[in-house]
Amino acid sequence: MIHFLLSSAVLDPLGIVLMHFLWQGLALMALAWALMAACRSAQTRHAIAVGTLVLMLAAPVATFLVVRPRSSAGAWPLAGSSPAAHQVSRTTARLFAAGSALISAVPVSRHVPRPRPDLFLWLAEAWFAGVIFFSLRAAGGMLALARLRRREAQPLGADLLDTCLNLQRRLGLTRVIRYCESRLLDAPAVIGWFRPMVLLPLTALTGLSAPQLEAVIAHELEHIRRLDPFINILQAAAETLLFYHPAVWWVSARVRAERENCCDDAAVEVCGGAADYARALMLMEEWRTSPVLALAANQGSLRARVMRLLGPRKAGPEIRSAGVAVALLGVASLLLAGNSVLGLAHSLLDSRELTSTEAAVTARAEAHVIVRETLSRTLRAERALAAVRVAGTVRHAVAQATESSAHAAYASLNAVPMAKLNGGRAAYASTEAVAVAWNHDQDQSASSDSSQEEKESYVDGLASAGFKNLSADELIALKVQGVTPAYVRAIHALGLKPSVEELVGMKVQGVTPEYIRDLRADGFNPDIDEIIGFRVQGVSPEYIRDIRALGFSPNADEIIGLKVQGVTPDYIREMHAQGFDLKLDEIIGMKVQGVTPEYIGAMRAAGFKVTAEEVIGMKVQGVTPDYIRDMRAAGVDPKADELIGLKVQGVTPEYVRDLKAEGFKPSADELIGLKVQGVTPEYIRGLKAAGVNVDSDELVGLKVQGVTPEYVRGMKAAGFNPTTDQLIGMKTQGVTPEYVKALRAAGLKDLNLDDLISAKVMGVTPEFVEKAKSHGFQDLSLEKLIALKQAGVF
Repeated sequence: MIHFLLSSAVLDPLGIVLMHFLWQGLALMALAWALMAACRSAQTRHAIAVGTLVLMLAAPVATFLVVRPRSSAGAWPLAGSSPAAHQVSRTTARLFAAGSALISAVPVSRHVPRPRPDLFLWLAEAWFAGVIFFSLRAAGGMLALARLRRREAQPLGADLLDTCLNLQRRLGLTRVIRYCESRLLDAPAVIGWFRPMVLLPLTALTGLSAPQLEAVIAHELEHIRRLDPFINILQAAAETLLFYHPAVWWVSARVRAERENCCDDAAVEVCGGAADYARALMLMEEWRTSPVLALAANQGSLRARVMRLLGPRKAGPEIRSAGVAVALLGVASLLLAGNSVLGLAHSLLDSRELTSTEAAVTARAEAHVIVRETLSRTLRAERALAAVRVAGTVRHAVAQATESSAHAAYASLNAVPMAKLNGGRAAYASTEAVAVAWNHDQDQSASSDSSQEEKESYVDGLASAGFKNLSADELIALKVQGVTPAYVRAIHALGLKPSVEELVGMKVQGVTPEYIRDLRADGFNPDIDEIIGFRVQGVSPEYIRDIRALGFSPNADEIIGLKVQGVTPDYIREMHAQGFDLKLDEIIGMKVQGVTPEYIGAMRAAGFKVTAEEVIGMKVQGVTPDYIRDMRAAGVDPKADELIGLKVQGVTPEYVRDLKAEGFKPSADELIGLKVQGVTPEYIRGLKAAGVNVDSDELVGLKVQGVTPEYVRGMKAAGFNPTTDQLIGMKTQGVTPEYVKALRAAGLKDLNLDDLISAKVMGVTPEFVEKAKSHGFQDLSLEKLIALKQAGVF
């Protein structure tokens, strides 16, 4: 389809460029990996990744400018033969020349079959289709951002807006930034390029603490300060135009990861609290939803970011050097592989044959010069020791790689004049000299290196102590509480194997290895829960020794119980001085109830020789020396157990005096019974006013059955003058003044109190009497009515 829009002079070079970028992208990725492995700073790694992405975009353009003029003339371009190539990329041209010369050393058939003429057209069409697809993807992301800006943004409250502006000033941002609230997002995000907007979701506003929210806002503002939205456009362009190459996606992912690391560092530096910020990242990871082109605080690898915040991994120089060496080896191999593709394309366009021995040797020397230049740049970024090891590794790798691919060239190497090899050998001379010096220095410093232990990161230290594959929550908890790998090893050395939660608990309570050893020296071998309990309650080895010196042999639970209740050795000695030979549970009970030596002395001064149980009971019920004096002044001299009963039922000296004023002189037991049944002075006065004079026992019986002064007056109004027993009996059977009136109305008029009780007991009701009369029975006595009721006639 696109061949109708573009000529073959453009499409053929475009297909060649797409093929060339396969090896170019891999080479740039390997070089970026090597340089990033040599750097510790997130800022530097981010700059390298962005620079690599720019080079990846520039490489196809440069290749197109080199390839198009020669391919249109029917010949493959050689390095150095095109002035335009030198202007665009001198390094690219030199690599083309070196690789082409090396490949030409291997015999190539002059009759290589050409591919179908439309091969490059197919490649170009497939590439255009992919570009259109990924362009639509990017356009969709931009539309989503525009919708967020126009429709889903609400202004922030005044307090939160002040916080945002304050953070903006602290970061030195003078741009106009809009702050809004969004219901669609689940994590703070930045949208917009020239007029940036910070969106804060409801989940963050309600689910994060104030320090956590400030940190994530600072993270978003750092994106704006670093102009990351524009870098995001560059990434979108690279992913759209070079979508088919995995190296582009890898470098773009590294840009995003290092960008988040840079902003994390800035947020922690401005707001502090790495652990709180890490917990905020975890919460937002659970809420994660954000548009592709937005810069959200919860993007990137959560585990890597949390581990970096809590315990950054510090790779040693040997690891970094090995990484650089492997990367440079990959660069060299990829150059050779890429130029193999270059030679194949050359043979397809123009099957010229290049010769052999001198060209191969010259190419080998120039390849070494290029590698040497790359190595010199690495030497400036690494320490001398690491660079020497890289040099040795690369030299060996290049020698092996070139041996197999240019075997024919080596066969005639001795015939070449030495002057032509000086450039190649010079590339090795300084490297070999430095390698010898490094080997000598390594032998002399071996003993000192072996004695210095490489510093561990926090995560690696915990792993070496036996805690591997910890979750982010567990890492944060351990770090916040200050649990170090050394602390874990010391606890393990004591034979204890605590879990993460137990370690945190031990550290929170200040449990140290020395504390555990002191407890064991005193004869205790507590488990982890008991150790934490000891420490929580402040149990010290000295406290245990003091308790044992008083003649006790407490276990762990008893020690904790004593300490919880505040039992001190002095308290026990004072109890002993009062004549108490107590057990530990009795001591704890007395202390719980607040029994003091002074209280016991006061009880004894009042004439009580109390036991431990009695003194605890008296204290529980609030029996005080003043209460005892007042009860005695009211005429009651109770025993210890009676005192407890009186106090439990709320018998007061005032209550006793009121009863005495009504003519009663109750004992302690009677006072308890009267109070239990609710007999009050007002109740007694009411009965007396109704004509009932009773003693204490009768008062309790009347009150229990619910005989009230009103009930007594009602029965007397019915013509009765009942005794106390009759009142209790009638009330028990439910004989009421209304029942008496109803029976009389039914014709039973001459009933006494005993008859009334019998009638009620047998179920003779006014209704039963009326039913008997309705059947023709007249002048029935109570006895006949009871007989009819028992016979069940009706």
